Amino acid sequence: MRLNPLTLRKLRRFRALKRGYYSFWLLVGLTVLSLFAELLINDRALAVRYEGEWSFPTYSAVRLGGEFGLEGEAARAPVDYRQLKSRFEAGGAGNRVIMPVVPFGPYENNAYDGILRAIPPSVERGHYLGTDTTGRDILARLFYGFRTAILFAAAFTALTYLIGITLGCMMGYFGGMFDLLFQRLIEIWSNIPFLYMVIIVFSVIPGTYSITARIMILLTIMVLFSWTFMTYYMRTETYREKARDYAAAARVLGAGSARIIFRHILPNTISTVVTFIPFTVIAAITYITALDFLGWGLPPPTPSIGELLKQGTANLTTAPWIVSSAFVALVFILTVVTFIGESIREAFDPRKFTVYQ
Repeated sequence: MRLNPLTLRKLRRFRALKRGYYSFWLLVGLTVLSLFAELLINDRALAVRYEGEWSFPTYSAVRLGGEFGLEGEAARAPVDYRQLKSRFEAGGAGNRVIMPVVPFGPYENNAYDGILRAIPPSVERGHYLGTDTTGRDILARLFYGFRTAILFAAAFTALTYLIGITLGCMMGYFGGMFDLLFQRLIEIWSNIPFLYMVIIVFSVIPGTYSITARIMILLTIMVLFSWTFMTYYMRTETYREKARDYAAAARVLGAGSARIIFRHILPNTISTVVTFIPFTVIAAITYITALDFLGWGLPPPTPSIGELLKQGTANLTTAPWIVSSAFVALVFILTVVTFIGESIREAFDPRKFTVYQ
C-alpha cells in the first residue's frame, strides 16, 4: 500500500522529533523482546545435551527428572534445570544445560534457608532486583508483567477505537434522530460507575474460571465502559467534514454512506485518531495497574506491576526494593509512551497538515 505525500510528510516530521522517535523504537524493541520472554527469563533451560542428544525444554511439555538420569523422588518430579546444570558441570561427562540470562520464572517460588521470603537484590544469587514476599524473582515478574500490560493495552485500544470510531462517524454523518438517540444512550451509559461494575462482576465470577477467561472478562468490561470518549471526537470531526465539497462530490457520484464515511471522511479525521492512541495506551496501563493494586485486576498469580506495588507498600520498611523496582518500571513505561504521544500529536497537528479527497 502506497502512502500519500501528506502522510509521508507527517511521518518525516515524527522522525525529526528525536525524543518521540527513539522512544517509539525503544517501546517496540521492549515489546518484541517481551514476546520472547521465555528465552530471556525463565526457569526452564533453553537447551539440554544429555548422552549426546539435544532437547529444548523452553516451549515443550514438562520434563521429569528421570529423562535426564535423576533417581529417586527427583526422577518423578519436574526437572529443576538449575540443579541439573550444577550436576552436569560436576559430572564432567559431556552433558550440558544452557539456561536463560535470568534463570528464574515469574511463578517460581524460591526458598532460601528453607523460608519463602523477600531477599534483597543479589548478583551472586541471580536475583538482580531481589525477590518478593513469596520468593518470586522481581525482574521476572516485572518483565512478564510488562508483556501482559502492553498486550492488554493494545487490545483495549483496538477494541475501544473500533467501537468509538464506528459509532462516532455514524452519529456525525447521519445526524437527526440517530444522533440524538445515541447521545442520550451514551450519556446514560457514561454515568454507570466503572469500578463498581468491576467489583460486582468479579465478586460473582466462579474461581474455577481460567486466568485467560478472567483476563478476557476484565478486558470486555473495560472496553464497554471506555469507548464513549472517542465517539464525541469522531462525531464532531465527521459532522464538520461531511459539509466539505469532497463529501458532496462523492454523494453526487453515487458513493454509498459506508464508502463516504470510511474512504473519504475518516482519512481526513485520522489526526484525531492517531494522536489519542498513545494516551489511550497510557490510560489502559494505568487502569490495569490501579485495579491490580486494589485487588480487582488481573487474577493471581498473573505477573503484574500493580500487584508488586501492592506488595511493596505493604512491606515498605522490610523490603523497599519491591516497591522501588515496580515504581521505577511503571514510571519508565508511562514516560516512554508519553514522549511518543507528544511527538505524534505535534507531527500530526491538523493545523499544519490537512487533506481533502
